[in-house]
Amino acid sequence: MKAAATSVRRERTLDAVVSYSLLALSALFALFPVAWMLSTSLKSEAEAFALPVRWIPQRATVQAYVEMWTMKPFATYFYNSTVVSGLTALLSTALGALAGYGFSRFRFRFRTALLGGFLATQMISGVLVIGPYFQILAAVELYNTLTGLIIAYVTICLPFAAWMSKGYFDSIPKELDEAGLVDGASRLQIFLRIIMPIAVPGTVATLLFGFLLAWQDLLWALCLISIDEKRTVTLGVAFTVGEFIVKWPMLTAASLIGSLPTIILYLFLQRFYVEGLARGAVKG
Repeated sequence: MKAAATSVRRERTLDAVVSYSLLALSALFALFPVAWMLSTSLKSEAEAFALPVRWIPQRATVQAYVEMWTMKPFATYFYNSTVVSGLTALLSTALGALAGYGFSRFRFRFRTALLGGFLATQMISGVLVIGPYFQILAAVELYNTLTGLIIAYVTICLPFAAWMSKGYFDSIPKELDEAGLVDGASRLQIFLRIIMPIAVPGTVATLLFGFLLAWQDLLWALCLISIDEKRTVTLGVAFTVGEFIVKWPMLTAASLIGSLPTIILYLFLQRFYVEGLARGAVKG
């Protein structure tokens, strides 16, 4: 018995060592670029280009962060990204929740075809549809506007939001709807007062997806925005790269500051995000 117990403890110890070693390697792989960006952002221009490479700055300076705000209108870029990302998340989540509730609770003609169409849109590369979007927005005079960019992002996020919401609503018992109807509530009242409070994790997951997609996108913003005052954070960071020189400290400082909102948002909402994705993915 003692030998068996010892063998079990050794196996558990080995499993723990292997698991924690893999987790440590994964954390190192994920955090090393962030650490390197932080180190570079605290260096001077000369030290950033010095050879051999210095992993830790000899004389740390925040000059790059000061230059980021004074040489470029990053406050404007942050405002634009906040407006675009926030409205994209709110609109896609609201419309997706309504569509998802309809698909989950009602049976109607072409329901399967519509669901299939929503899913098919996720299989089309965004590069293929940028041209038509550009032509449409230019025709309706929404090119170089935040409104046009928001419309583009909402159309990208909406199919995912509808599918995510439907999957989550499928996990909520339909008896709750029937009880609300018996009590005299309308479908809209049931949706707003009964279903949506229960579906908070799914709603948060959809909100976070829409916000992250709009905040981190570069390709669509690059094609639909060409004037400096309408640029988003990602465009601002991209255009810190000059034609003949790259200011690495300022570039890494801008990248770090631009990543903070998404990191903070995810850290605060990760519990709802994981639960929403898990529950929304197990229902058809």
